[in-house]
Amino acid sequence: MMPEPIQSCLDDIAPGEEATVRCIGGHGPVRRRLLEMGFVPGTRVRVIRFAPLGDPMEISLHGYNISLRRAEARAILVQR
Repeated sequence: MMPEPIQSCLDDIAPGEEATVRCIGGHGPVRRRLLEMGFVPGTRVRVIRFAPLGDPMEISLHGYNISLRRAEARAILVQR
């Protein structure tokens, strides 16, 4: 029997780790902006690093890097 994949929020992923986007929470303009930036279900993302004070975080997806606030990253559910 295989272990069940771990699901968590994107802001819980450590630098250097990869995950797959499962769903985007929230509503309104922030959710729409995240979807427009490419955070759609099934997308592989990699956390590059966190800023020295922990916010924002740098994420790689679709061949480019993007910075997100941790509050925004909490709305993105991922599977490791």
